[in-house]
Amino acid sequence: MDPIRNPFAPSAGTPPPELAGRDEQREFIRIALERTRLSYPTKSILMIGLRGVGKTVLLDRMRDDAEASGIQTLRIEAPEDRSLPAILAPQLRLALLVLSKNEKAKEWAQRGLRALAGFAKSLKVKYQDIEVGFDFEPEAGLADNGDLEHDLQALLETAGIAAQKAETALAIFIDELQYVQEEELAALITALHRASQRRLPVILIGAGLPQLTGRMGRAKSYAERLFNFPNIGPLSPEAVKLAISKPAHEQNVDITEDALDSIISRTHGYPYFVQEWGKHSWDIAISSPITKADVENASDIAVAALDESFFRVRFDRLTPAEKKYLRAMAELGAGPHRSGDIATALDREVSSLGPTRSSLITKGMIWSPNHGDTSFTVPLFDEFMHRIMPGDDWKQ
Repeated sequence: MDPIRNPFAPSAGTPPPELAGRDEQREFIRIALERTRLSYPTKSILMIGLRGVGKTVLLDRMRDDAEASGIQTLRIEAPEDRSLPAILAPQLRLALLVLSKNEKAKEWAQRGLRALAGFAKSLKVKYQDIEVGFDFEPEAGLADNGDLEHDLQALLETAGIAAQKAETALAIFIDELQYVQEEELAALITALHRASQRRLPVILIGAGLPQLTGRMGRAKSYAERLFNFPNIGPLSPEAVKLAISKPAHEQNVDITEDALDSIISRTHGYPYFVQEWGKHSWDIAISSPITKADVENASDIAVAALDESFFRVRFDRLTPAEKKYLRAMAELGAGPHRSGDIATALDREVSSLGPTRSSLITKGMIWSPNHGDTSFTVPLFDEFMHRIMPGDDWKQ
């Protein structure tokens, strides 16, 4: 087996050789984008899912699909330490510059660039991380009040009119949306609502961890009526088989049915894990076909690779108290778990663990599927916690 021709690519956000099992979601987004282009009433879409289910890959593929059909797009990743205005402004500037080259949209796109200049200058005091080039001088009274909620409405409204004049849509793709502050989420929701009321072709396609749904609702109570929240989960067994067998066959390599079943069983259908097992099973195999024995022999290497990258990078960000909390969760199993049961495992009062739990939610390690319940956002993290903190020493 030639390692150079190994088609599998376990890396954060790296497209797999075969994006299996996601055709339904891609078609759903395509329809929403085309309706938006026609200024038909359309809800924005926020894809919700655990780590490792391929949200980033899917978001990027959908953006590629949109651009191929002539939709004007923005692509943003929301880090934990940047404001929404700071990450939005530079990308919106690029989109408006593109729209300004369309003769029908030129006037409104240039007005959008003037609005952006006023927007950035007026909010610079509050959001000091805003850095964006100015192509035009601000227009007095346009998106320059210094109030994010009002100014973002004016900015997206102007950009939306430019997109409408160009007979296209403005699609804002944002990854890791759960890291945006709730005050800033509220401003974004309000701006999208205003664009929808005016039948402007502006849509948000976002992705985030499961806690995003609750954050949107807290930011604006009517958010659930403005957005669709499709859940992006593990792949079906048939999709896992396609994700492994098709790229292998393209390299003239076969894989036995029981080997595929073993990969399905060990990965639980999570796309990142599927790629990890595919890669190491290929490297272990001597020749075609890849067998169940090859998958089993590769499993220790695949688990070690996940431990050192996918899991460890998240574990290393935790405080000792947070690690102990997650280890107590793991002791109880995969979850979800009641907060009281976790407190009992730690021999603590529930109220005393509130700050630790809140910090872990903020870091994107856990979420609350129901009131009083706590669950991991990272698949199979309970098994990792047993490996990284074995025995009972963590109880001391």
